Amino acid sequence: MSYQKPRILNDYRDLFWSLIPLVLIAVVFAGLASQCSFGAKGPTQGQIPHFDVQAALTSDARTLPFPIRNPAVPADWTPNSGSRESISGTGGGPVSTVGYITVQGAYMRFTQSNATEESLARFVLGSRYASGTEQIGDQKWIVYSEPGSEPAWITDLGQSRVLITGAGKKEAFTTLAQAITAAQPLKP
Repeated sequence: MSYQKPRILNDYRDLFWSLIPLVLIAVVFAGLASQCSFGAKGPTQGQIPHFDVQAALTSDARTLPFPIRNPAVPADWTPNSGSRESISGTGGGPVSTVGYITVQGAYMRFTQSNATEESLARFVLGSRYASGTEQIGDQKWIVYSEPGSEPAWITDLGQSRVLITGAGKKEAFTTLAQAITAAQPLKP
């Protein structure tokens, strides 16, 4: 006959010792599935996914009802993502987004839409409010910035609005803003 202590006498040590085998099993399965690795020097940069920004934006230019721009970003920026969504409701419209990884490793993205500034800001930024402006060349950008959140810049290019956001420093925002305003709309 084995001894089993009453449940009322179990404490955190019993829980700790019973979880150790479960954690070891999870680590073994993750290792076998090649879903984790160990680096004695800390985390390393993973491979950046390939994204064909030219093909994506050319397709958007053919199908979306507003001018699409493909900015000439620095050669060491890597396009890694893109999406097409739609803002519903008054002032909404289709949205085209492309993301880049800068040479410093920061993620920057820009979103183009024929939605109003208010609808685009609410769709991408939630409840944030404009907090200032930036003048980049001849273009005025409305800045949305609050502590604990990535900053965002929005500008009106006539038939479309462009929103920039990301983890980059002001220089990355300025570089992307200059490239966007210098870019001519793609021919559908």
